[in-house]
Amino acid sequence: MKLHEILNQIYPLSQEAAQKILRYSSEIQLSKGHTLLEADKNETSIYFIKKGMVRAFAPKEEKDITFWFGKEGDPIVSMKSYVANLPGYECVELLEDCELYEIQNKDLQLLFLEDIQIANWGRKFAERLLVQTEERLISKLFKSAKERYLELLEENPDFVQRIQLGYIASYLGITQVSLSRIRAEIK
Repeated sequence: MKLHEILNQIYPLSQEAAQKILRYSSEIQLSKGHTLLEADKNETSIYFIKKGMVRAFAPKEEKDITFWFGKEGDPIVSMKSYVANLPGYECVELLEDCELYEIQNKDLQLLFLEDIQIANWGRKFAERLLVQTEERLISKLFKSAKERYLELLEENPDFVQRIQLGYIASYLGITQVSLSRIRAEIK
C-alpha cells in the first residue's frame, strides 16, 4: 500500500499537500520481533504500515497485555508522545517482517503550521484514533469474550492466521484455554 493511499484513507489530501508529507517520509524495513516503540520512551516518529503486522502491548511483570493489532494501512503512533510530547506507555512489536513509512513528529508539526489541509488531516488522524480507542473500550466493557472474538473474526478474519493465539487471548482479556473453548464452541 502506498503512503498517499494510506494518508487519503484518513482524510483526502490534494496532490500538493500529499507531496509535502511524502517529502518528509522515509521507507524502512524491519524484521519480525523488532520492538518499534518502547514504553516509558518519548517517541519521535509516527509510522504507517505498508506491509506486515504489529501488536501494541503494555508490559507487565507476569504477562504482557496486548491491546491493539495493526496491519497494512494502519498507523503506529504513541498518542501520548504525538499529542503531549511525553513518554508513552506502550510497546509495539513486529509480528511479521514489516515495511513501514516513517515521519518525524517535528516535521509533521511544522507541516501543520504551514498547510491548513495538512493540519486538518492531522486533526482527522487524531479523531479517528480516538474513536477507535473508544470502540475498543466499549467493546471490552460491554461485550462478552465470545462476542469480542466473533467481532474480531468479522472485522479481521486474517488475524487468526497471522497472530499467535496467545496474543489474541490477551487482546480479548481471557486465557488461551478460554479462547480454545470459544473457538471449539463456534466450530
